[in-house]
Amino acid sequence: MNDQQPNKSHSSVQLLTQRALATLQHFLHVEATSGIVLLIAAAAALLWANSPFAHSYHDLWNLPITLRLGEFLFVRSVHFLISDTLMTVFFLVVGMEVRREIHEGALSRFDQAILPVLAACGGVIVPSLIYLAFNSAAGRSHGWAIPTATDIAFAVGVLALLGRSIPSNVRVFLLALAIIDDIIAVLIIALFYSGGLQPNGFIVAAAGVLLALGLQRLGFRSALVYIAPAFIVWAGFLIAGVHPTLAGVVLGLITPVRLTGPETVPPVVRVEAALHPWVAYAIMPVFALANAGVDLRSTDFGGGAQFVALGIGLALCAGKPIGVIGATWLAVRFGGCRLAAGVSWAGVCLIGLLAGIGFTMSIFIAMLAFHDDRLLDAAKFGVLLGSLISVTLGLGWGAEYAQRQRKNQ
Repeated sequence: MNDQQPNKSHSSVQLLTQRALATLQHFLHVEATSGIVLLIAAAAALLWANSPFAHSYHDLWNLPITLRLGEFLFVRSVHFLISDTLMTVFFLVVGMEVRREIHEGALSRFDQAILPVLAACGGVIVPSLIYLAFNSAAGRSHGWAIPTATDIAFAVGVLALLGRSIPSNVRVFLLALAIIDDIIAVLIIALFYSGGLQPNGFIVAAAGVLLALGLQRLGFRSALVYIAPAFIVWAGFLIAGVHPTLAGVVLGLITPVRLTGPETVPPVVRVEAALHPWVAYAIMPVFALANAGVDLRSTDFGGGAQFVALGIGLALCAGKPIGVIGATWLAVRFGGCRLAAGVSWAGVCLIGLLAGIGFTMSIFIAMLAFHDDRLLDAAKFGVLLGSLISVTLGLGWGAEYAQRQRKNQ
């Protein structure tokens, strides 16, 4: 009897490890492929917005959608439907990724999580300081957080193009860094880009959360059952003045990570696996199509807008690598941290360069930061330019790094 217990424990650990690796591989595959789809959508938006049919591009996203229930009338644009409603599902997947990583992934142990956390913090602080160095003036300074985010899909997609010579721990480091970036971005949006807060909205949101937790307690496993509480949380955030998409993060963080009843896969893994392809191949590309269309022919870079574009572009392609690499070096040199097996300083440099690809979340924050169309267009241009430079530098350095890795194998 005593001899069997260790074997069971070993089998359980092995099963959990295999499940975690399979989940990670599936996640990386979807992100890598969706990065290409995202690139196509962004390119299509740019071409459309600079074509003779540019008016139809803007008319489509401004098309009003009307919802009437008795005396209640709700009128919003197609753009609102995409950026404030569909993107809630994107943030839901982000919340689930964070929940899963805290439970059994790169954020589950302090000694594993501290290095990417510090690297991500460096990758937030330095870009924001570079941006503010060019845009300390009132009105423009509000965009300081735009260059602080890393686009997971684009970054992992570029890494996938470099082939299997890139060590797996480099991919894990980049993924952990990007997820922590998302956490920081969510906190920034909640703290700095929310309007006048209305307490009644938080009461409504809390009621939705309690309803979701109650349904979990009662054993309801169908995702359809949770649509009602999800809508209540979303509406509560909208009423409270917090961006409603953050409701997705809250719901993702309370999704169960342990097996219940006859389940063979934890709910957080099952739901994330079901939603992730929809987010990667539909929601994010549609968001890119609706928001990456900057009309370069009519964009006005005067009156300080040129400094917004310059500050964001430079903060992404230079500030991100400097912040990530510098914070990692300080953590290893003075903080007692160690690089994971297979992660060299050349690999850290690659991670830093790819961290400068800030697309989806950066454009999302830009829309919250600027209501002036001239500054918003300049910000989007800066995001596209900085991300393009980061992709080019990442591919160049990555190709050299991959070649070195193949020689050493």
